Amino acid sequence: MAYTSEPAKGCPLNVQDCPVDRELRRLREEIDRLQELVRTDALTGYYNLRYFREALAVEMERTRRTGRSTSLIMIDLDRFKRINDLYGHEVGNRALRFTCTLWRENLRKIDIACRYGGEEFAVILPGTRLAQAISAAERLRSSLEARRPNLNGQRIRLTASFGVDVYRGRTDLNVEDFLERTDRLLLEAKAKGRNRVIYDPDRAKDMPTEVTGEERRALWGAEDMEE
Repeated sequence: MAYTSEPAKGCPLNVQDCPVDRELRRLREEIDRLQELVRTDALTGYYNLRYFREALAVEMERTRRTGRSTSLIMIDLDRFKRINDLYGHEVGNRALRFTCTLWRENLRKIDIACRYGGEEFAVILPGTRLAQAISAAERLRSSLEARRPNLNGQRIRLTASFGVDVYRGRTDLNVEDFLERTDRLLLEAKAKGRNRVIYDPDRAKDMPTEVTGEERRALWGAEDMEE
């Protein structure tokens, strides 16, 4: 490689298009790629359970500091074992990928979607009040119900059950308690017939009766957060 009169700034070899800089950039990109693999589910591309718990703890702490609500949606695909039994696990995997792609299109960029395990999922909604979270869950539910994807030549009906809860920072709630509370709502949705969104009506009593302009933007996928 020829030396030039205008070397790259900071290059230890004193050359343009510095190979050391190129290698450092490549290593940084590889580190970023490996970090992404560690925290994501390989099948769906959603975050994995480990990252989910860390992110939920961070958002709950943010709520305690700022007063901005953190909402949580727990989701279970309805009777998913039947799909695996009837069509095989590969079709089941395609159904999971289809569902996650569809839901990603219906979530904001700030929302944190995770594969909780098997056909169970969770979505953390930072800076989001209960009214917004319920609307988001209903959007996910209805979008899935409306579609019958063709998976390996099979038209399959997919539905899901949802439990929705909110943390406002008024009580000293930990991650496990928040998860358990929301999971109970999910179990209630399944017990009441599946393919529905359930939330605690007591925590919904102080929900605003009107949707603000900011909340309207958030419901349609904007990145705005609760004031």
